[in-house]
Order: sequence, then structure tokens, then C-alpha cells
Amino acid sequence: MSTPKRILIVDDDPEITSALARGLALHGYDTVSEHRTDAALARLRAESMGAAIIDVMIGADSGIDLVRALRAEGIGLPIVMLSALSEVEDRARGLEAGADDYIVKPFSFDELVARLKVQERRARTDAPRRARLDPATRKVIGRTRDVVLTEREFALMLLLASHAGEALTRGRIFDTLWAGEGTSSENVVDVYLGYLRRKLDPAADFGFEIKTLRNRGFMLDGSAPEIAQPHDK
Repeated sequence: MSTPKRILIVDDDPEITSALARGLALHGYDTVSEHRTDAALARLRAESMGAAIIDVMIGADSGIDLVRALRAEGIGLPIVMLSALSEVEDRARGLEAGADDYIVKPFSFDELVARLKVQERRARTDAPRRARLDPATRKVIGRTRDVVLTEREFALMLLLASHAGEALTRGRIFDTLWAGEGTSSENVVDVYLGYLRRKLDPAADFGFEIKTLRNRGFMLDGSAPEIAQPHDK
């Protein structure tokens, strides 16, 4: 059985986050905690989590506003909200903001873990398939459509996918793909990146995008495509 991913706990009370962390640890979960909504949002932008447990009231901030901000940015991890507020209207506000479940305090850890597992299973079932690169046909096989690339476009796409999440400088890309052919200008890199971006727009069709990082280079961001092997069907 695979190990569950980390759970992010967002609450302004260190005693509550500590108690949740200890209880979840007994059920095999690794946890991290944030006590401010801005810090939680920054962490979830930067790191992959299995789920988040977010209190409705986080100091002067609103957990519901945090959930709404996460969903607006396309961060789709399972979210369970906690609150001492049990009115139907309060639950509805949390769910309408994008939370997947809502538990009223006090609660048992068995119930919390059971609900987390339900959301984890649902996330696995609902997760869109990753795009694939097929060297035999030079196709990028996306979630909703496929595109055929030229030989040079595919070589560039393959290089970016092989270093997904890593910034590649213009010079490194040029040296890898063009330097041995007598091409004199690194501007050719920008030209072919432009070709790729146009063919792969909108990025939602493929689950990734090519980002330009100032003074660092270019990076494939998102769910990196799988690279089909010769024996794959």
C-alpha cells in the first residue's frame, strides 16, 4: 500500500495543529502546519500535498477565503474544513467556496481519517490523465486533444519534459539542440519555443505550460508528460 502524501493543517492555534498532527501521525499521516492564510497559500503554490485541513477562522483571516483563493488558482487538492460553527449556512459557505467536506468540532480522529481517505480516493479517481509524448509519431497526446510536432519541435519538447521543474537556460538548450549544426544565433530557441506555445495553447488541454523565468531560462511547469517507450501500446 502506498504511503499517504503529507497533509497541510491550517489553524492559528498551535495547540490544535499539534493535536491534529499527533492524531494523524497515529494513522500513518505526515503533516505540516501553517498558522496564517498567506503562508498556507504560498506553501500550496510551491508544494504538492495529499490534502489540506483548514479551520474556518484563522485568527483575523477567513479559512473560507483561503479555500476560495486556492480554487481560483486551480489548486485542486482535497480540502476538509473544520469549524465549531454547525449552522447549515456556515457549512454551505465552506462547500460553496470549494471545500470537499466540512466537519464540526468536536469530532473523532477516526471520523476525520475516514473522510480524508474518501477524499483521497475521489481525487485519484477524478485526476485527469497526464499528457504523453510519443516519439514514434512526434505527437503530444493531451487530455482533450493531440498535436503533431515537427522533428525540431519534438526534440525541444522532449528536452523540456526530461527536465520538468528545472529551469534550462537559452544557452543550454541551444548547445543541446542546435550548436552542432552550425546555427549561429541562440534566437532560434525563442522561435521554437514560440511554435510550441502556440501549438500547446490552451495549456489546460495538456496539463502543463512552458514558463519563462527571468534571468534563469525556461521551464516546463505543471504535470509533466509521460514519455512513451518503444514497447508501449
